[in-house]
Amino acid sequence: MFELFGIPATMLVMFAGFGLLIGILFGFFGMGGSFLVTPALLVMGYPSRVAVGSGLAFVFGTSVIATLKHRDLGQVDYKLGVSMIIGTTVGLEVGKEIVLYLEELGLAGNIISITYVLLLGGIGAFVTYEALKGDSGGGVSHDVDEDAEIDADDIPEIAKKIQSYSLPPMLTLRGGIQVSLWMILAVAFATGLLSGFLGVGGGFIRMPALFYLIGVPVPIAVGTDLFEIMFSGGIGSFLYAQSGGVDLSIVAPLLAGSALGARVGSAATSIVDEDEIKIYFGLMLLLGALAVAVRQAGNYLGMGVLDYVSLALILGSALMVAGAVVYSALKSMRAGTTGTTPTAD
Repeated sequence: MFELFGIPATMLVMFAGFGLLIGILFGFFGMGGSFLVTPALLVMGYPSRVAVGSGLAFVFGTSVIATLKHRDLGQVDYKLGVSMIIGTTVGLEVGKEIVLYLEELGLAGNIISITYVLLLGGIGAFVTYEALKGDSGGGVSHDVDEDAEIDADDIPEIAKKIQSYSLPPMLTLRGGIQVSLWMILAVAFATGLLSGFLGVGGGFIRMPALFYLIGVPVPIAVGTDLFEIMFSGGIGSFLYAQSGGVDLSIVAPLLAGSALGARVGSAATSIVDEDEIKIYFGLMLLLGALAVAVRQAGNYLGMGVLDYVSLALILGSALMVAGAVVYSALKSMRAGTTGTTPTAD
């Protein structure tokens, strides 16, 4: 069989196709990258260190592409992004050391998988609940005026409470938001810890945190999150590369596919109402949690077939949500060409 980069051509095509799907999700949500890649690599039998390190390297490359597009759309708050890099860097190092320690004990794979199930399941349930409840307040519209102040009614109640604590130094963010630097650092450290421990960019935690906890409008939260992921992914992949945890034969085809997907997803943020997609993303997180749980059950029961069921769930969830993003974007574009403006809740 034809091989390139030391792996079969069929695997290269699969990695490139998977990268395309994830690139769309990454560009649109500011998340959806390595939290799908790392479990998939674990299911395929790669060592924990390689799965985590290669996932971070993929996140770095994809976030660069997506951030450039969001910058063009004016959806990046550099002050917020730079502030978060400090806490993220510390968290990354702590997370990496935890993985290396658990790997020595032979516990890394199981603990990482269980943590994935809990986090993806919990956040997926929350996002799905919010979508079904129909509470779209909080800046879900993607048409954002970067100089306009945010309507207080668009800020989640939790964020209003957090913003009410004036613990110096205070930072003034895009839209006139004022928030304590210490809150930003706390969010950054927590997501950096997850990045280093789970091999994720932290976006599936950080983007909701920026919105629900700090009150940043969704489009700016996505763009700024990607800007910060660019640094956390770069630092994390460098740290893992030093211990042989980055496999370029995996990362290269994934990035080849995501290069196009990230541009498509980023462009879609300016024309798609996020309420149309939010429930699909929540379901994708739930399917991701189910996929990891199925794989763990397969390991415990000695049923190898469940590994393939798990991989099918991961690929299926990415395909479902990426397809929903593309469909909604095309629908919005058709409505624009016919002179009908899609309504946003």
